[in-house]
Amino acid sequence: MKTSAEEVIYRFEGFALDRTRGILLSKNGEEIRLRHKSFELLRLFVENAGQLLNRDRINQAIWSDVIVNDDSITQCVHDIRRALGDESQAILKTIPRRGYIFAATVTSHHDPGENQMIGGTAPMSDKPSIAVLAFANMSDDPDQEYFSDGIADDIITELSRSRSLLVVARNSAFIFKGRAVDVKQVARELSVRYVVEGSVRRSGGRIRVSAQLIDASTGGHIWAERYDREISEIFVVQDEIAEAVATAIQPAVGDAERWRALRQQPASLNAWETYQRGLWHLSKGTATENEQARKLFRRAAEIDFGFAPAYVGLAVTYIRDGLFHGTRPIDEAARLAEVEARQAVAIDPTDSTAQAMLGTAYGIGGKMDAAMVCAERAIGLNRNCAWAHWVKGAALRYRGRHGESRDEVSTSLRLNPRDPMSATTASLSAMSWYLEGRYDEAIESSRRCLADYPAYAAPRRFLVAALAQSGRLEEAAAELREFVTKAPDVFNVMVRNRPPYMSPGDQQHLLEGIRKAGWNDRR
Repeated sequence: MKTSAEEVIYRFEGFALDRTRGILLSKNGEEIRLRHKSFELLRLFVENAGQLLNRDRINQAIWSDVIVNDDSITQCVHDIRRALGDESQAILKTIPRRGYIFAATVTSHHDPGENQMIGGTAPMSDKPSIAVLAFANMSDDPDQEYFSDGIADDIITELSRSRSLLVVARNSAFIFKGRAVDVKQVARELSVRYVVEGSVRRSGGRIRVSAQLIDASTGGHIWAERYDREISEIFVVQDEIAEAVATAIQPAVGDAERWRALRQQPASLNAWETYQRGLWHLSKGTATENEQARKLFRRAAEIDFGFAPAYVGLAVTYIRDGLFHGTRPIDEAARLAEVEARQAVAIDPTDSTAQAMLGTAYGIGGKMDAAMVCAERAIGLNRNCAWAHWVKGAALRYRGRHGESRDEVSTSLRLNPRDPMSATTASLSAMSWYLEGRYDEAIESSRRCLADYPAYAAPRRFLVAALAQSGRLEEAAAELREFVTKAPDVFNVMVRNRPPYMSPGDQQHLLEGIRKAGWNDRR
């Protein structure tokens, strides 16, 4: 016989909220004590997962018969976060001046065979949700199962660092372990859009790990890879593979989300989908497309004022105005980007990308100490945040620590070579080689950057200067003519005017080389 509608257990992030018995169970199955009103508020959040609840609605639902002040809600929210170990506010988010959002995937269980999603199936504007299933142990030795479980567990941990993904906890994802299941069934039961599955085979001193990312709505494979390694240091290998898989999955999901958004009618898009369409325009790399991206990011923010990525996207468009297109002075671009990035950080201070973008705005505006603080904070939140490593590299370059700067650039490009800001990242290496006086390396690095990112003209200034400093004056003059002819706005912003992120001494070093190439800045 079916249980009544009231007899239900909600599950999220490994926790279980038993509405019938009025208790909250931990990931280990132990009861977590909560005051009555705190439990009722948690239940309200869980039943409305992904929806913004303001204080008026909370008061009406929890304290309908009495008048209370805001301190009562604040105390209950504090109790809930403490019970869930949610100090970072990853589960229960505060949206400044607007209310709260419960940002975990929630499932309801009416009986052992039934598993349904609760209202917030796609928290925070329908962000992509993903489940990493237990990897199959294909080795002859069943004792190796700890290694296959460890691989999947580490991938969950790495993916969970990203604020753009909603990742199902291990306790929920591993319930399918040892069962032959269809990914569409998994998606229905866990309320996810993407599924990662894989296998581990150990033979002698080698190990092979296969992983694949599946779009659960179609059953189609988005990405797949195989890793073969020596197993002399098994845990090092485990960490290496887990990070490699997680790093590959995030841009693959991003590509899939953008194509999903592009297939829909503009009028039907929510904040997340509007943001994804903005990223698609941003990736085109032209000033016109940058303006179109800005309109979409602004629209996403209007749809959901508490959607931090929209403000990050707006900040990127202003930075690209200055660094890519030369359509506004860099100090103005930095100032506008800082306003948007600050808003993103205010909405979600634990978002590593928002912190990194604020650091970017500080950095291009010449506030390098503040940029380094933001970079370190972002890396502490998510060591796989590509932008954070670029910001740190820029700050290190400004301090003359060129080798360390290039190490950060290398890390940033490895983590996300296709990011809209990757051209700027790559250009930083050319800058550091030139300012270090290693002109041959500067020439090589500049040419490589221009080949990889032909729409980005800024590295040409270091190519011109390095060629001239090396005595290759005819080549330098030819590159200078091409620079001035094809990208006059960028030339004016980067050469005629000193960007705030270049010290006076560094700018003079650059101009010395460009003058040797035949440029007369007095004309």
